[in-house]
Amino acid sequence: MNQKIQELTEFAEKVVERALRGGVDVAEAVARSGSELSTKVRLGKPEHVEEAGHHGLGLRVIKDQRVALTSTSDLTPKGIDRFLQDALELVEVSQEDPFAGPADPALVAKETPAVDSMYDSSIDKITAEQAITWAREGEQAARDMDDRITNSDGATFSRVASAFAMVLSGGFSGGYASTYASLVVIPVADDEDNKKRRGFHWTARRHLADLDPFDEVGREAARRTVRKLGARKVPSCEAPVIFEPDSARAMLGAFAGCVTGSSIWRKTSYLADRVGTLVAAEMVNIIDDPFIDKAPGSRPFDGEGLLSRRNVVVENGVLKTYLCDSYSARKLECEATASASRGGGGGVGPGTTNFVLQPGEHSHDDIVASTKRGLYVTEMMGYGFNPVTGDFSRGASGFWIENGKVAFPVSEVTISLNLDDLLKRIDAIGDDLDMRTATAAPTFRVSSMTIAGS
Repeated sequence: MNQKIQELTEFAEKVVERALRGGVDVAEAVARSGSELSTKVRLGKPEHVEEAGHHGLGLRVIKDQRVALTSTSDLTPKGIDRFLQDALELVEVSQEDPFAGPADPALVAKETPAVDSMYDSSIDKITAEQAITWAREGEQAARDMDDRITNSDGATFSRVASAFAMVLSGGFSGGYASTYASLVVIPVADDEDNKKRRGFHWTARRHLADLDPFDEVGREAARRTVRKLGARKVPSCEAPVIFEPDSARAMLGAFAGCVTGSSIWRKTSYLADRVGTLVAAEMVNIIDDPFIDKAPGSRPFDGEGLLSRRNVVVENGVLKTYLCDSYSARKLECEATASASRGGGGGVGPGTTNFVLQPGEHSHDDIVASTKRGLYVTEMMGYGFNPVTGDFSRGASGFWIENGKVAFPVSEVTISLNLDDLLKRIDAIGDDLDMRTATAAPTFRVSSMTIAGS
């Protein structure tokens, strides 16, 4: 893979050199290569197998503060010629932007650290036959777990391996490789009135050895499915709501989209002009950390060649910073936070790495036991969030809690509260953080939300 990164780097260097000879002030190229495999098994039989490779180039050129972006997957000499010509023609007709430009050369990394924990060669070598075997193992464990599991929406095993290189005319050159593999199992159980209850469980990691045992993934998926049997609505009320990690992650993801510099200068975030103010409960600490070992969002440098850095976004409930690339930093008259993300087409914008709500000291069981009456949310449906106002409303399902114990499963309810109030009402945070995804949160409880039911 190191050889592949070197080849991509050399390819990008040649593209940058040719673009500069074409008369632009700035040229920035990214080159990518990789492979993906996805296999699905249903009722023990392979239902879907897809394997593909990809490669491509992206280019951003700047001339007199005019910007143009081009991309191509045609790496033949003629394809590259056309790709470069398009960039040079587009930049001449683009509109000037006084904030356009590369990152400050003083901030661009002169050397980049090697990061081995992002890549596992054993994932790159997984065959379709092996992936089918593992998917079958997970599904069969779910079907064998409980007689109430009567059907299956299948089990899917996927893996991806990729190499990336970036070369900037400002003097930066770097690259890295990454892998990721996952298994998800979705059993089905029959409920009253011919209703079907679907549950799921999954595991995902950068390294194959770190995946949960596949049979245990299946058994947990079965447990999560049968416990939904007999689900019903609850009367509309105001009550505490506990979000388990998958649902908590969705809430944190909504907040993440509101702290990027682009959402702030565009005035599409309720957090505009809120740095230094209270935006969550004092126990809430949110970090954007690209250095977490083997985590999905880790990286050695950002999309503009700045060395990665750990950003404290919320500290003791107070918003400390927005996540900015160089462009949004100029617009907001602040410093870039090494948060630039560069797409395959060469475009740059701010984003997150490992965006994490820091865990607390309470166990999941302790949080449930300390809740006299409330809703424990395991899944949410639909998308009902307005980032401009912070208003939040989504369909939910989970379990009703009475006297600190799970009483019965709940479905077809809606939970709602402004996100600003929701984060400020967090009164318990769990210790069960799991870095399966780049945006991650442990279990947490909100002291009161509106629950719309029967």
